[in-house]
Amino acid sequence: MIGPSGTVRVMLATRPVDFRKGMDGLAMLVREQLAADPFCGTVFAFRSKRADRLKLLFFDGTGVVLVAKRLEAGAFHWPKPGDAALLLTAAEMAALVEGLDWRRVHVPRDTAVPRLAG
Repeated sequence: MIGPSGTVRVMLATRPVDFRKGMDGLAMLVREQLAADPFCGTVFAFRSKRADRLKLLFFDGTGVVLVAKRLEAGAFHWPKPGDAALLLTAAEMAALVEGLDWRRVHVPRDTAVPRLAG
């Protein structure tokens, strides 16, 4: 997928949106409903009513980027609809876009480094 790289901040809108909205309409939703700046570099994720479509909106420094994906089978795993927005890690966003359950992505555990070999 062509999109943001490195450490990104992802804000997931939990309430379904009208998928006829384009860049400007989604940017207005970010300002009014999520109380965030759509041009801050954060990736904003939106879902359709049936949860089989996903839109990502972000500003890459030169312009606004809108990415859309439709799953041919199944649905995106999304939290229950509400007024809040959730923050996701880049790994959780990657799982979400692939259609996987992003809630199963965990932070790697610290492992003890052995002091002696053998």
